[in-house]
Amino acid sequence: MRLKTLNQPLGVLLIFLTSHTGFSSIAKAQTPVAPTTTTKSICSSQLGTAIDAVINRPLFSRGRWGILIQPLSTGPTLYSRDAQKYFTPASNLKLLTTAAALQELGANFRIRTSIYQNGNGVLRVVGRGDPSLSDTELQKLAQQLKQKGITQIQQLSADDSYIQGDIVNPTWQWEDVQSSDGVPVSSFILNQNIFSFKLVPQAVGKSLQVLWIDPGEAKQWRIINQSITVPQNQPSYVNVTRELSGTVLRIQGQLTTNSEKSLIDLPVVDPNYYFLRRFRTALATEKITLGQTLVVNGGVNQQEIAFVESPPLAELLAETNLNSNNLYAEALLRALAVKKLRVKTQSSADVGLEVVKASLTKLGVDPANYILVDGSGLSRRDLVTPEAFVQTLRGMAKTPTAYIYRASLPVAGKSGTLKGRFQGTSAEGIVQAKTGTLTGVVSLSGYMNAPKYEPLVFSIIVNQSNQSATVIRQAIDEVVVLLTQLQHC
Repeated sequence: MRLKTLNQPLGVLLIFLTSHTGFSSIAKAQTPVAPTTTTKSICSSQLGTAIDAVINRPLFSRGRWGILIQPLSTGPTLYSRDAQKYFTPASNLKLLTTAAALQELGANFRIRTSIYQNGNGVLRVVGRGDPSLSDTELQKLAQQLKQKGITQIQQLSADDSYIQGDIVNPTWQWEDVQSSDGVPVSSFILNQNIFSFKLVPQAVGKSLQVLWIDPGEAKQWRIINQSITVPQNQPSYVNVTRELSGTVLRIQGQLTTNSEKSLIDLPVVDPNYYFLRRFRTALATEKITLGQTLVVNGGVNQQEIAFVESPPLAELLAETNLNSNNLYAEALLRALAVKKLRVKTQSSADVGLEVVKASLTKLGVDPANYILVDGSGLSRRDLVTPEAFVQTLRGMAKTPTAYIYRASLPVAGKSGTLKGRFQGTSAEGIVQAKTGTLTGVVSLSGYMNAPKYEPLVFSIIVNQSNQSATVIRQAIDEVVVLLTQLQHC
C-alpha cells in the first residue's frame, strides 16, 4: 500500500498470543537459547569443518546461509560462504544506517523541535522528526510558553515540511504497517507514533473491557467489540483490526477470566493531528487556551520562543541498535537528508539513502554489495551481502567514534536483543552484535573479542529457511560459540 498523504488511512491486523502472564508479540519475540558449549580449542584450520558441521545439518538443507568471518584488523579470511551474494538482512541493516549517521551527523547531533511566534497570538511549531519526543517534552514546551507570559494562542500551525515523502515505506508488508513495527515516520513523531489501550477480561460471557491510555484518543475511534471472556481452561487469543476507514477498531477473540490486562499498541493514523491533540492537552495543563490548529507545509519562521531537543546522537544510536527500534532508524535516515534536500518534491528517505551510500563508500564499503530501500531493514526488498556488513564493521572500527558505534550494539547475554542469548556460554560478554529477524530470515553481525585469538568481525545471515527463528538462532549461536574457541596452532 502506498501512502501519499498524511490523512490517508491505514488498515490494521494484529494477532497476539496470550499466556497467563499476558501477551507476547510474534514480531518481537526473542526466545532465549543456550547452544551447547565445550571447553575445547579449535585451530583456525579446523574452523571451516566445525562450522560446516552445524550449518550442513539436514534440517537446514532448504535454507541459504551467508557467512563471513575475518580478523578485525588484518589477516586471512577465516570462513566464507556466499559472502558476496545478496541476502535479505532484516534489522542487521541498521548497522549501515547508524554507521552513516554517526559519520555524517556526529555523536553530539541533536534533533530540535521549535515554536516560533509569527504574530500576536499566532504560533508555529516546527517538527524535525525527533523519534524520542514524548508527552514530557510537550509539557516542557508548554511551560516555556507560560514563562513567556503566553496564556492564549489564537492559532497554532504545525509545520511538517522538514521531512518530505511517504510517511510509510511503500515496500513494507501489510502486516508490518498494521503493527508497532512499521509506524509512520514524519516531521512530527510523538510517543513513537503509537497509541495504546488495554483489554481487560470480565465475567465469563462478557465482552472484554477496553481501557484507553489516552482518553482523548478514544474519541477518534468507533469500537466494534466482538470479544468474549471465557473460562480458565480455554485458549486465549485476540485479533484487533483497524478498518480501512481509519475510524473503526474491531476487537475479536477471547481471554480467560484470570488473564492479566493486556496492552495493545497501534500506529497513529495521522502523526500531525495526533501531535496537535496531545499538545492541546499539555497547554491546558499550563492553563493556556488554544484556538484554531492547522497543518502547513512550509512558511516563514520568525522568533523562536520555545524549543526542546533530543538526546545526542550517541544515545539515539543505542536505542536504534540495542532495542532494534525501526522508528529510530527511519528517523535517522531522514535526518541524513536534511542538508541535501533541495526541493520539496524529493523524498527525504530517498535522499537519506543516497547519503548512506556515499558515507559507506568513504568507509570502504563496496556499493555493489547492497541495495537499500529503507533505513531499518523492515523491507524485504533490502539486499545486503555478508561482506558489506564486515566491511562496515571493520571500517567503523578505524574511525574516531568507533567506541560509540560499538557501544550501541547489544552485548551477548547482557543487553538489548542479545540479553537472552549466549547466557552461560563462552560468548557471554565478549560478543557485541546486531540481531535481525523477519519470517524466514535470521541474521547476526558484529564484533568478538576472542579469548585466545585476535579480535574478530563476523556476519551470519540465514534466508529462505523453513525452520523456526528459535532453531536458526540456536545454530547461529553455536557458530559464534565456536569462534570463542579459536586459538593459534
